Amino acid sequence: MKDQNKISSPKRVVSLWVMAVALFCSSAAWAQNPKVLIYSKTGPYFHKSIPVGIAAIQKLGAENKFDVDTTTDYRKFTTENLKQYATVIFMSPTGTGMFKDSVNKEAFKDYIRHGGGFLGIHSATDFGYEWGWYGQLVGGYFLGHPRRNIQKATLHVIDKKTPSTKNLPDTISRVDEYYSFRPGSNPKDLHVLITLDEKTEDYSQDARLKMGDFHPIAWYHDFDGGRAFYTAVGHTDETFSDPLMLNHILGALQYTMGKKYKGKKQ
Repeated sequence: MKDQNKISSPKRVVSLWVMAVALFCSSAAWAQNPKVLIYSKTGPYFHKSIPVGIAAIQKLGAENKFDVDTTTDYRKFTTENLKQYATVIFMSPTGTGMFKDSVNKEAFKDYIRHGGGFLGIHSATDFGYEWGWYGQLVGGYFLGHPRRNIQKATLHVIDKKTPSTKNLPDTISRVDEYYSFRPGSNPKDLHVLITLDEKTEDYSQDARLKMGDFHPIAWYHDFDGGRAFYTAVGHTDETFSDPLMLNHILGALQYTMGKKYKGKKQ
């Protein structure tokens, strides 16, 4: 009778070793922080707050267990490269025709359709006018802002049940550049979280910018298999040192990352 305490063959040793390595690698992969990619390519206008915003999100990542990569190169939008990211952040890009190759557009669409996350900040709505799918993803297109663009205005938080808004007061008085959006460009499925009180904004003679009693500023929606969030704040450097706005952005990332988010809950 064979000794049951002895390993029966070298093949079994190899098999057990492979299983152990696989389990270790799986555990190590799970322990890794999720990653986000910041895209900040600009056309005719460059927001000076972009470097400040990137640094702020890198700091949020260090404090909340996610890693941050940055790029201005649309060629980084490949199916293989995007797989590693829990969310793609569009940090105030501007212009048209920035995604020049259809293969990169399709890779980004494929990323969203497989459950990817998207966060658009400020002029992410002043971008990609020629790309209808992107306009639906971000949730609207920029129409304009008052001639005196940076003003102190009042925001109303109309939904406080989300991670991005639950720590905000009901009303916020703050200085920023507040956008109006093209008529018909806001899809009906948007969950609007924050609105602008137009009575506190000086439009001078430019009445075309008035959207009425319901002027959205931040929203989210599940879109084409993925998750998309947009906030119009972010023109000023001060946005990215304001604790309320940083909590707002972090909560937005918690939504767009979905189950991949393992940081501190808001």
